[in-house]
Amino acid sequence: MTTALPRRRLLGYGIGSVGTGVFSAVPGLLLLFYLTDVLGVSAALAGVVLVVPKAWDVLLNPIVGAASDREAVRTGRRTRLLLLGAVTLPLLFAAMFAVPVESAGFAAAWAGIMFLLAASAFACFQVPYVALPAEISAQPSERGRAMAWRVVCLTLGILVAGGLAPALADAGGGGRAGYALMGAVVGLAMGAAMIASTLANRWIPSRPGPRPLGLVAALRTARGNRPFFMLLGAYVTSTLAVAIMLAGAPYVATYRLDDYGLTSAMFVCMVGPSAFAVPMWHRLSRRYGEVGCYLAGLLLFAGAAAALYPVITSVGGVLALSALIGVCYAAVQLLPLALLPETVHADAGRTGHAQSGAFTGLWTAAETGALALGPGIFALILAVSSFKSSDRDAVAGRSSPQNVFDTPVVQPGSALTGLTAGFTLVPALLLLLSIPLLLAYRRLAAAHTSIEEPQRHAV
Repeated sequence: MTTALPRRRLLGYGIGSVGTGVFSAVPGLLLLFYLTDVLGVSAALAGVVLVVPKAWDVLLNPIVGAASDREAVRTGRRTRLLLLGAVTLPLLFAAMFAVPVESAGFAAAWAGIMFLLAASAFACFQVPYVALPAEISAQPSERGRAMAWRVVCLTLGILVAGGLAPALADAGGGGRAGYALMGAVVGLAMGAAMIASTLANRWIPSRPGPRPLGLVAALRTARGNRPFFMLLGAYVTSTLAVAIMLAGAPYVATYRLDDYGLTSAMFVCMVGPSAFAVPMWHRLSRRYGEVGCYLAGLLLFAGAAAALYPVITSVGGVLALSALIGVCYAAVQLLPLALLPETVHADAGRTGHAQSGAFTGLWTAAETGALALGPGIFALILAVSSFKSSDRDAVAGRSSPQNVFDTPVVQPGSALTGLTAGFTLVPALLLLLSIPLLLAYRRLAAAHTSIEEPQRHAV
């Protein structure tokens, strides 16, 4: 008999994704633009600032995952790491957007160091948090419900942060003071959600045993799970596409639609429909299967992204297609995350070790890398297409009442073409490239199931 999880527990788990959604969205959406157009950092150097801290985080996540499993074996909970990340991340996030000196070189170094520390704090929360759905219930249907709540909350977090953060920066004058205000307010909201979720999830028993594994042993045990790595590849490729679009949104609003204020509208149209589309995709996946719906979502997403290219100067066209992308975004978030706990559970039968932390450490490491690499790729596209960053002296000389986004730098045609293609055609190609990986996952998962079934019956 299935014991349904009460809604208060589902909400207690899901609300943590409001905080993770904020941190996943805001740096990718605004940090590159903040560096190039507010602080006068060159596009190439800004790309390095975004990629290097996340590259470190890719190495850190598997370590945190193994540590989370060891903590769970000793204490039966993952609370300490969750709380450490929840308390420290908001402070570091606020500092990232509060550069105290006007020098472009100092700004790049400060933002890079704060971003590295913030990403490390995020790993302490995110890795054990993603491990919890595999332990929240013994029933796949309840794990699916928990994941649906998580994705809805994640979408709401991304929506609120992505809609509110640019508006706060704009309301504060669009310069350094505006971004500092945004960092403080958004960081406070992020911390409140993460701390609340940490306290609400103390009831979840974590039993990854039978014994704690070191990092090397955990990775050695995990590497035989081929379906997991194919699913991870598909998810990371689509996440990279989303990250590139997030980084490109302020540039499209400023230089193609001639209004930076449309960044919030584009973001709301991209993410807003996701919250309402999650229940739809959940119902469709129960009827037609997660993989089939995931494929449909990827194809529709790629088509919508490519269709943006010819209408990139039309406000109505961009916002309408952004809303369609929001529906597809729900699929590429919900469905791979719904498949992840089942992949982890299937591997426990193969190895005898239920090591959720090790797998989620690898998962979040790859996701983190994709979210970091997206702005880096977009920055590279800007650099190659001769994008002109703002003049730091001109920015510093503006009077405070004037919004720095009122007079953007005049860009050459090559830069306009580059940022348009980077926002539309490059993500579409990446989404299509994720499809062969998903098909490989389906084949390997089916083969794995056919092998496991006789073993279960024999037991």
